[in-house]
Amino acid sequence: MDISRLLNDWKFWLLVSFCIVALIQIFYYLYFYIRTILLKPKEKSHSKTQAVSVVICARDEAHNLEKNLPAILTQSYPSTHEVVLVNDNSLDDTKFFVEELAKIFKQLNNIQLTQEAVHIPGKKYPLSIGIKSSKYEVLLLTDADCIPASENWIYKMQDAHSDEVKVVLGYGPYKKAAGLLNKLVRYETFLTAQQYFNYALAGLPYMGVGRNLSYRRELFFKEKGFSAINNIPGGDDDLFINRVANKDNTAVVLDPDTFMYSDAPATFSDWWVQKNRHYSTAKFYKPKHKFLLGLFAFTSFLFYPLLVLSAVLFDWRIALGVFAVKTIVQGIVSIKNMKKLQEADLAPWFLILDIWQFFYYIIFSFSVFKKPKKSWK
Repeated sequence: MDISRLLNDWKFWLLVSFCIVALIQIFYYLYFYIRTILLKPKEKSHSKTQAVSVVICARDEAHNLEKNLPAILTQSYPSTHEVVLVNDNSLDDTKFFVEELAKIFKQLNNIQLTQEAVHIPGKKYPLSIGIKSSKYEVLLLTDADCIPASENWIYKMQDAHSDEVKVVLGYGPYKKAAGLLNKLVRYETFLTAQQYFNYALAGLPYMGVGRNLSYRRELFFKEKGFSAINNIPGGDDDLFINRVANKDNTAVVLDPDTFMYSDAPATFSDWWVQKNRHYSTAKFYKPKHKFLLGLFAFTSFLFYPLLVLSAVLFDWRIALGVFAVKTIVQGIVSIKNMKKLQEADLAPWFLILDIWQFFYYIIFSFSVFKKPKKSWK
């Protein structure tokens, strides 16, 4: 083979590019995403039971509160705790339902908001009111449409706190349902969790999800609440964590008893609106996080087009060999993580879902640049 001729062949460099993209992907899976698989719960001589304030914001969520709030109020937690429910200007029956529950459950702190915070878009104002009204140091946040997987949610989430740990990241999966859309939504949620859990374990925490998140009240006030991001409609969970979390003060909890389930978007348009809201905050992450997340997304997007071009234009045997190695590594790590996060039913669909991600990036890429809605509901 004429080496000089080969080096001047653009088709060869196409293959080289494909190999580099595959190597970068393999690096992410073997350096970052394998950490949740290797994570073993730390042995504790004794467990703490700390006073906890569960904070939930709701706007026109009476139907969800009826389904989910009793499971939070009846948690098996032996220590002092409260549930702070912030009713943010609801027009439905939320007020009356919560008032009736408060007569039964004395730990329910019912806060009624009747005025809008005009210059603070999104959920941050009602959440700030809820946190300021809370009595206890350990805050545990969730949403009105979430239900805990077990009665041990409060106990096991707060147990991850220590003198050093001030931020605890939990998992907020979607409920399984029939249909392809449910699998697509749950797979994307799994990928996001695979990233933020493993980045945190690698000492690079960058986000959490408000469906299942805990941090210290002192941390909130030290950061002056959401004042630095009050002009951004979203970000009450991911941007706040992006600012305050670090390698020393952050822990993850992967116990299935701590998962907070909610219903997946029922239509593609609902999912579209949701993802537009979520991705609109990504451009405000720290530069190192944007680089790492962007590089992974970019190489994921390039992988399949480069595979096809390399196979057609250069040598299909080499291209398929590289594809096989990358897919085997990715498959082993991803499927083990799926099992750990109780998403094992997605494993048989792994390759199809991975190919789908190419189209997902095309469909949702413009969300990063789109101006988000100011309302949080």
